[in-house]
Amino acid sequence: MKILVAVKRVIDYNVKIRVKADHSDVDLTNVKMAMNPFCEIAVEEAVRLKEKGVASEVVAVTIGPKAAQEQLRTALALGADRAIHVETEERVESLAVAKLLKQVIDEEQPQLTILGKQAIDTDNNQTGQMLAALTGLPQGTFASKLEVQDDKLSVTREIDG
Repeated sequence: MKILVAVKRVIDYNVKIRVKADHSDVDLTNVKMAMNPFCEIAVEEAVRLKEKGVASEVVAVTIGPKAAQEQLRTALALGADRAIHVETEERVESLAVAKLLKQVIDEEQPQLTILGKQAIDTDNNQTGQMLAALTGLPQGTFASKLEVQDDKLSVTREIDG
């Protein structure tokens, strides 16, 4: 089983952000960037599935500027086998990311795609649902546990209360 994991470059969660003087955006000058923490959890889950013998390959993919290679190297250090970088200097929103990920899925043909719950920069939690709609594939959101048995995937989801 090939697993594709999307990773996003975000401002490190330990950094205090500054707003630009014109209030148009966040000032990214000399700001430490990191892999989105929820994406890191997704990579770790894919690697766990590989260590259990369920997965044969873990492929990390990111969409962003040249500097996002750093996050792909982090994914490789966590245990991903390969990395794909869709390079763009443009700011991409959720729908554009979902469309680009669909193209990668069409080319790579993974049996499972894992995305983190949400990105800590926009907090909108849209890309996974849009990707599922575009690909026509089923989705499990807010998963706390994944189990694969006899080519079937079971997702445990925790809900509040």
